[in-house]
Amino acid sequence: MAWKSPFSRRPKTTTGAMADAATNATPLDGIDLVLADLDGVVYRGPDAIPFAIEALNDASRSHRVGYLTNNASRTDASVAEHLSSLGLTVAPEDVVTSPQAATRVLAGLLPAGSTVFVVGGAGLVDEVEKAGFVVTRSALDAPAAVVQGFAPDVGWTELAEAAFALHAPKGGTGIPWVATNTDWTIPQARGTAPGNGTLVSAVHTAVGRLPVVAGKPEVPMFDVATERFGASSTLVIGDRLDTDILGANRAGLSSVLVLTGIDQAKQVLAAEPEQRPTFILDDLRQLSMPYPAVVETTDGAATVITVGDAVVRREGEKISVVSAGSSIDLLRAGAAAIWNSGVAIYGLRVPAELYS
Repeated sequence: MAWKSPFSRRPKTTTGAMADAATNATPLDGIDLVLADLDGVVYRGPDAIPFAIEALNDASRSHRVGYLTNNASRTDASVAEHLSSLGLTVAPEDVVTSPQAATRVLAGLLPAGSTVFVVGGAGLVDEVEKAGFVVTRSALDAPAAVVQGFAPDVGWTELAEAAFALHAPKGGTGIPWVATNTDWTIPQARGTAPGNGTLVSAVHTAVGRLPVVAGKPEVPMFDVATERFGASSTLVIGDRLDTDILGANRAGLSSVLVLTGIDQAKQVLAAEPEQRPTFILDDLRQLSMPYPAVVETTDGAATVITVGDAVVRREGEKISVVSAGSSIDLLRAGAAAIWNSGVAIYGLRVPAELYS
């Protein structure tokens, strides 16, 4: 499927896009809500990512800015406090968490006042209680459902207890199981660590079934955000193709992949159609910069893709670099060449220059 222009279709996009005609538009043009992921976008561990705070403060002068996190270990108030300490102005209601999305799902499955077994930390417990459910940490309390989220101190005992609660009698289906998210990894100051997906997988192995997932890349989290802020045109900023970008595409929202977190050039070039972002940025300074057009021309049997000062040629299965230009424009041009080829990346000869 060809790479369509976001400037003619905002805010809806399903396959990832860049401009296909000359334009001075920035990723923020035509947007009334910015939803920024946190880990890998705003901060890594306790520290702010370079340029992120300044860029988001600048965006907040003309746009509503909200924050999304799949990390279920903290409350919205603690997240807001952390962001404010980094130099942003954030209230708890500006933060949308995966536990909030999970309780939205639970509310559609259980009557108010039901007992829910919680695997996770304070952020998840707080939201479950605010939603009117009774929290338990024991399968012996006959919970009506299990909700599972990340916390750094979750261990075998909690996972085993969740498995006991989810055990279905012979011939039965068992009680509902909701996961806040299934991110396999979580970025930390010291590197990349196992995320909630690894913990969910452990329980899945024990019980033989999968949970309903509420956070990114599933739609409930984006529904909570767009309804809360009353947005009509939303831009999602993330560092992961399989959660932030996939979720934005599923929700029909424009998206930015910023290369300050998990996914980098190699993952961008190989992205499946449903995980392709609208915009690709080196860092958040480029939010307010004109986004270069993708210009395609033909040269005999070849297609030539120009983005800014980068030029890439595609002829048959061969991709070649004509002019490298800036590294980010080269990546954008390479992505356009691969994504619009109609061929999976493993069927193409891609030069290492595009992703090294």
